[in-house]
Amino acid sequence: MTAALIGFALVLILVLVRLPIVFAMGLVGTLGFAYERGGSIFSERGLKAAMSMVGRQITDTAQDYGLSVIPLFILMGLFVNKGGLARELYAVSNAFLGHFKGGIAMATVAACGGFSAICGSSLATAATMSKVAMPEMRRYRYSDELSTASIAAGGTLGILIPPSVILVIYGLLTETSIGKLFVAGILPGILGILFYLFAVRWTVWRKADSGPAGERHGWGERLKALRSVWAVLLLFFLVIGGLYGAFDFHPLNLTFSPTEAAGMGAMGAFLIALSRGGLTVRSTFEVLKETTHTAAALFSVLIGAQVFSNFINLAGLPEALIAMVTAYDVAPFAVILMILGIYIILGCVFESLSMLLLTVPIFFPLVTSLGYDPIWFGIVVVVVTEISLITPPVGLNVFILKGVVGDVSTATIFRGVTPFWVADIFRLALIVLVPWLVLVLPEQMGAMGH
Repeated sequence: MTAALIGFALVLILVLVRLPIVFAMGLVGTLGFAYERGGSIFSERGLKAAMSMVGRQITDTAQDYGLSVIPLFILMGLFVNKGGLARELYAVSNAFLGHFKGGIAMATVAACGGFSAICGSSLATAATMSKVAMPEMRRYRYSDELSTASIAAGGTLGILIPPSVILVIYGLLTETSIGKLFVAGILPGILGILFYLFAVRWTVWRKADSGPAGERHGWGERLKALRSVWAVLLLFFLVIGGLYGAFDFHPLNLTFSPTEAAGMGAMGAFLIALSRGGLTVRSTFEVLKETTHTAAALFSVLIGAQVFSNFINLAGLPEALIAMVTAYDVAPFAVILMILGIYIILGCVFESLSMLLLTVPIFFPLVTSLGYDPIWFGIVVVVVTEISLITPPVGLNVFILKGVVGDVSTATIFRGVTPFWVADIFRLALIVLVPWLVLVLPEQMGAMGH
């Protein structure tokens, strides 16, 4: 256990001195594995065992069919972006909400939720919606704090509302049903939208001129805007409906596996983008190139995390934590609160994927040994990592938005997102105290035999 704790501390130190997380976890995991096998990080026996483990891990990851879902969902999100669906989602949200005070910011949050349902990436959601919503909010003289915060916070929904790459990786790491994780994320994702709408209203209530009301749209304009988002609804129903078994009609069984759903979603997004003139030969190759780069980066981090996880497991840290909790008779709920506290602290330093990969191998065995549902824990972990996307000093969504907007300071964005991450804390508390909100849909899915 001592070796594992030292290894964990070394990873933190290496990340703080700006070594990429993949190298930090890979290096510490390799040397730690060598130490556990040979008694020294320089022993020939230990180093051979460590090199063999690393080579096997790289090969197994590259050949894992289940991981093919990751590049397919990335490809789907990029094609969605090319198809211009973000602008249509924003238009329909604005038609229904824009006439309220703070309504354009509320429409931005709602549009981010809809875009997340067909994208699966928080960073892509924030970057895309900033180009769509920011000009409109500036036209109505919204404060920089509220306008940028609504985009940064709304973008965090991309890692929870299915399809979500983070949930895919959690499912693969813990051997939990990805389909059930996707379904479990729906209600907490809707709660996230509602809580963010309250955060907008709170901001406008405190400072009325931060979010002036926009123009009111008639029902004719609203219905026209609704008709324009048929592609979004179709794509979401295709992916999630297939996983849920919505197309399972006797004698045909058209229930999709996660990989099949990702493939169908990518093809559907491609056809939609193609039909709308959003694709050329050059832009298609750019999408494929970006998909390759993003998937390669994710796979690299995943391999580094698995190497570190092998060291942690060999050193016996998960078992030691379980034994410690049992020996001191710590209440299960107190353990959950301590884990959440650790996640919130780590979220100030790590970005979401790194935090997930670093901690899940340690905490997952402990949580399941206490009798908690792995699907519930997965959603709780993702909600906590959502908070890390908008909290200082890392706050990746904030820095992505800063890069796109340019003329708004990082400090201004961080001030603006404060009500939103406070809303996230309340949502997290609700999900922890009422697990039914997470588990009701997966339980129905299980009752239907899917």
